[in-house]
Amino acid sequence: MAEASGQFGVSGPEARRDWPALSDAEAREVLSHFPLRSPAQRVVWHGRRPFSSTGAVSLEDGSRIFLKRHDHCLRDATALTEEHRFIAHLAGRGLPVGQTWRTKSGEAALDLNGSAYEVFSIMPGHDLYETVQSWEPFHNAHHAFSGGMRLGQLHEAARDFEAPARPSCRPLLSTFEVITSPDLMAGLERWIPQQSGLTEALTHHFWRKDIPAALLPFHARLKPYLGTIHPRWGHGDWHPSNLFWNDTGADAQVCGILDFGMSDRTCAAYDLAVAIERTAIAWLEPENDCPVIHERLKAFLSGYLSHYALSAEERRLVPLFLPLVHVEYALSEVAYYETLVHDRVGVKAAYTDYLLGHAHWFASSAGQQFLNWLTQTLQALPCP
Repeated sequence: MAEASGQFGVSGPEARRDWPALSDAEAREVLSHFPLRSPAQRVVWHGRRPFSSTGAVSLEDGSRIFLKRHDHCLRDATALTEEHRFIAHLAGRGLPVGQTWRTKSGEAALDLNGSAYEVFSIMPGHDLYETVQSWEPFHNAHHAFSGGMRLGQLHEAARDFEAPARPSCRPLLSTFEVITSPDLMAGLERWIPQQSGLTEALTHHFWRKDIPAALLPFHARLKPYLGTIHPRWGHGDWHPSNLFWNDTGADAQVCGILDFGMSDRTCAAYDLAVAIERTAIAWLEPENDCPVIHERLKAFLSGYLSHYALSAEERRLVPLFLPLVHVEYALSEVAYYETLVHDRVGVKAAYTDYLLGHAHWFASSAGQQFLNWLTQTLQALPCP
């Protein structure tokens, strides 16, 4: 088995892992349930992203396959089937998504020993951002334009995907059930008990005081426009390390789209706001006031608009969503770090730095200037 390094934690690379690395014996047992053309041998590479365990597994014929394990407290085969339906739809529309494998009995994923496993063909191309912390910006404007273009293609392809929203009990999704409630706090009171462990985790925080102070002003701005939302599935976690590239140079283009684990039925404006939050603002540089690289973001938006025609209503919604898109995911992370992996540093990062800290930044002069710039830029950029 290849040596398993650590993981990317909330503060950077860590030597430890929240979830054990895949073993050779485990990979062979799991893959025996899938119709491979050659038996599995060993794990030759381990992924470092958190929340699951991933690896590339070599087969006896010299080929490789990608294996991913999820603990049942996060995903089971039913949950993975929801994601795979969306992936299959996008593949049918020509998007370069991963090829999923079904078990010998025709299931999209395998439930085994308290875990759920999914299998993908190895995606062609280069993982240019493999060693980069998630949510770091694109390396340059060329990469940003290509990343935006592919997201625009995805949103266009998702127009006729009719699956309902995923169940509210699913943790770690990019959802907007709460922030699109007419009453934000009432929406939270309904949603929080459905998230396993979240009620318990929040007993350590003054959330009924903290959240209104940080988020209600932004929700008040969004509320008048809730009726203009046109629901649609989105990726939910669009950033460079979830993309594969056709080359290793500055002009590389996106040739593969990965990791639909946070996907859900939201809308195009919300999903674009998630992408902006995760690619344009240097959250890991608070000492520099989390600078925005405007040139790359403008390139990203230009690429996006070259393949998806944002309506006037959608252009208005994007900056209104932006200070709120993180709310449900951040709260789900609070439960994850508090009750599942017992990581106090992670809890602080999720609650103080993420849930509240991002909102505080958007309320600051730097955040307000950025939201004004984004509003003006979206209004000025042409569609195809």
